[in-house]
Amino acid sequence: MKFVLAIITTISLLTGHLNANEVNIFSSRHYDSDIQLYEKFTNQTGIKVNIISGEDAALQKRIIEEGADSKADIYITSDAGRLGLFDSKGMFQNSMSSIIKDKVPVNYRSENWTGISKRARIIFYSIDRVKNHEIENLNYEDLSNLKWKNRIVIRQSNSIYNQSLLASLISNNGIVNTENWAKEFVKNFSRSPKGNDRAQILAVASGEADIAIANTYYYALMLSGQKGKDQQEAAQKVLPFYPNQNNRGTHMNISGAGILKTSKNKLNAIKFLEFLLSKESQEHIVKNTYEYPIIKDFDSYELISKMNLEIDFKEDLLTPVSDFAKYQPDALRIMLQAGWK
Repeated sequence: MKFVLAIITTISLLTGHLNANEVNIFSSRHYDSDIQLYEKFTNQTGIKVNIISGEDAALQKRIIEEGADSKADIYITSDAGRLGLFDSKGMFQNSMSSIIKDKVPVNYRSENWTGISKRARIIFYSIDRVKNHEIENLNYEDLSNLKWKNRIVIRQSNSIYNQSLLASLISNNGIVNTENWAKEFVKNFSRSPKGNDRAQILAVASGEADIAIANTYYYALMLSGQKGKDQQEAAQKVLPFYPNQNNRGTHMNISGAGILKTSKNKLNAIKFLEFLLSKESQEHIVKNTYEYPIIKDFDSYELISKMNLEIDFKEDLLTPVSDFAKYQPDALRIMLQAGWK
């Protein structure tokens, strides 16, 4: 979904006056529940949160063009690759307090940014048309096998989530192997890629495909009934499967945040990031977005498990999400060369 760059809270940003008791957030996340969470932060700390929300490209362009005059303190986005590429342009400063380092596994952060939630990109399969022996012990790498011909749906190559998935394959298997994999994988598509992740699950439910690749929270959102009874019933016709459980684990991505190098409110920004990693905030995120919590030793998974999603699957902790930025350009090239529209 595209979002017009919009100021949600504007007073301090428009006047240009600095307020020592504020923090200015540029975010491409689009959840109303995030706004509710930020209000909790203000209520607890007295620090005012000013929010500008929009598309990543527009937000990054504005931050870069404003340079030292930028009022932005924190940039939040929903892909590790985007964070890494922005970081490579020198846009962040060291954001990691001892609290953040203690709470977030090293695989899900760098010195300049941290994950605030995580999501698994997994397989959803038809209950009626996919046999147990077909799905058992399945790896992402196996999806290039001829037995899946005309059975797979997935989003277009311009999906950042797909680019990060391919980047993780490159990180683990190398460029040449991933090129060969992609050439065979696209031959197994049951239709030309289109739509969002929910559209892929709907395609499996309707019989247009047998398996889909999608992020877990889209499935949970459908099961919750928030997208209507039709989508809820469709989601009930498929089951989730977590690939690569016998080796490195299932591919994970993050929503994450970093403190900008031009931040005028660094101490408040650190407090804000630490707040997002509190148990209260993590429970709020899980409850409202069905993402997985990023913090260690989190024991409140009731809502996720109610959505038919695993809570104790093996995550890919061997592949640093910081690798996604390194390999995303190659990933997109490989997809396009393979004919992945």
